[in-house]
Amino acid sequence: MTKFQNILFPVDFSPSCVAMAAYVKRSAAIFSAKVTLVHVFDLYSHDAFQLYVRPLSEVAEEQENLAREKLNSFLQTEFPVGECPRILLSGVAATQITQLARTNGFDLIVMPTHAGLFRRMLLGSTTAKVLNDADCPVLTTQHAETISPRQVEHREWLCAIGLDPDSQRVLRYASQAAQSVHANLTLVHVIPASPPDLRIGLELEERLKSAKKEAAGRSIEALQSAASSHAPVSIAIGPIRDMLTEAARRLRADVLVIGRSPQSGVLGRLRDLTYAIARDAPCPVLSV
Repeated sequence: MTKFQNILFPVDFSPSCVAMAAYVKRSAAIFSAKVTLVHVFDLYSHDAFQLYVRPLSEVAEEQENLAREKLNSFLQTEFPVGECPRILLSGVAATQITQLARTNGFDLIVMPTHAGLFRRMLLGSTTAKVLNDADCPVLTTQHAETISPRQVEHREWLCAIGLDPDSQRVLRYASQAAQSVHANLTLVHVIPASPPDLRIGLELEERLKSAKKEAAGRSIEALQSAASSHAPVSIAIGPIRDMLTEAARRLRADVLVIGRSPQSGVLGRLRDLTYAIARDAPCPVLSV
């Protein structure tokens, strides 16, 4: 059974993290999980004048002490220091976060989105790199600067299911995770729309679409049988990102589950639409 027992919550002291605190706390309560806060700072992010008048080691130690003090005082009400460990690291944020999650066996990384660039172009952000490199599931939430996303209750989960070799793993994970929080699970499969073919009539085009849906339905039925899942299925034809976000909006989904490739790296996990879906979905996206 899929369970989230250890949640890693990277924080950068931004309004987004403050807004997301109640959401993360509620999620941890639902999953009966422990939350660990981690902050990654740049040990050598000093101005040139400081480095000129003071030893590098002294300035670096001061930076570390300031970061530690800030981390220990951050969100104390929501995550008491005695109950929720706080880890301070230095270096490249995404690298340190994914390495910590891998080394310490975290079950889930929760990262809020930020205003501006993240919503317009996720590429290059810390969250994007974590999505690409993390071995464990990553929950990215819809944009929040000062207001927390809708109260999480986990009534409706939506799983985007493909027909590739990795689909069974994603389906089994989504089915078990939804079951663990007593949520209803709905599957959605999107068949990419083909350019209109003027050589065939409208009636034949509709018959071809119907045949594609029937074939997809049979394949998904076999997948569900193999994964011991019995979720209702919605099959749509159109732009994948648009169809998934519309389905999540229509069902008022609490979580949208999508799959990432098991292989990391430049040609690995994010060859799909993970970036665009995480950016535009109206609900939190769980990338597994």
